Amino acid sequence: MGYKAKIVTLGILAAASIVLFLFSELGANWEYALTKRSEKILAIVLTGGAIAFSTMVFQTITNNRILTPSIIGLDSLYLLIQTLLIFLFGSANLTMMDKNVNFFLSVLLMVLFAGVLYNILFKREGQNIYFLLLVGLIFGTFFQSISSFLQVLIDPNEFLVVQDRMFASFNNINTDLLLLAGVALILMAFYFAPYMKYLDVLSLGREPAINLGIAYDEVVKRLLLGIAVLVSISTALTGPLMFLGLLVANITHEFVRSYQHKYLLVGSVLISIIALVGGQFVVERVFTFSTTLSVIINFVGGVYFLYLLLKENRSW
Repeated sequence: MGYKAKIVTLGILAAASIVLFLFSELGANWEYALTKRSEKILAIVLTGGAIAFSTMVFQTITNNRILTPSIIGLDSLYLLIQTLLIFLFGSANLTMMDKNVNFFLSVLLMVLFAGVLYNILFKREGQNIYFLLLVGLIFGTFFQSISSFLQVLIDPNEFLVVQDRMFASFNNINTDLLLLAGVALILMAFYFAPYMKYLDVLSLGREPAINLGIAYDEVVKRLLLGIAVLVSISTALTGPLMFLGLLVANITHEFVRSYQHKYLLVGSVLISIIALVGGQFVVERVFTFSTTLSVIINFVGGVYFLYLLLKENRSW
């Protein structure tokens, strides 16, 4: 099967899964059900697209298929922001009650953190990108430790609010937030457009890319900042989905089997939509909301992560 045929197949599967989710078991109040399901589908498409795209570009930059942008600590920072807001002001505060204010604040702080992190990396010439990952990993652990400490101190009822923010949720979507996230992601598409032509060469590694005339440090810096914004938007919109990017990016590589990012990026977005829509369908119709989508994704993604580690270990 050719690359285009694979992408068309994924597109048909994604469309079929969306149609199945939207129109199955609508019931008597079909107008209300269809409106709520449409909001969920839009949230799934935005979140899945942002995570898949950012992970695929991040793995190309790092030349590593078991890394995701969450390693630089953005997910941990999001949880720290939510915990800190409740610790300082309580869950009744405006920043927690108004999702738009919370969204802007979370995205702003995460992007500022990414900017500081990247300035550390690119302050000196020739700094290895794995230095960034190491610093991000340390910051992520630091943020997790502070969050855990604050969660022990707050009121148990307030902790339930924090716990709710610790897992991704596509229920009770704020339509105003969807509009803001959608506009932000469209702007990010224009931001990434000039750099798409470099991705195939960047996948060869730093030295080959420099030898082929690419301003490696500048291009990587711009791409990393874009990735930070995408992760910030998707995390602030629905919450952290730890293993989704890893799962989707590796399945895309195994299925598409191409080095060309015009196929990989589209394929990863479509697979992400299929996984999220299918997962939400299982949560609602099979488990009847007794579990959450993030639990299923983290379970499947965790098992797949162990498989990748064992597979790489055998190849050494």
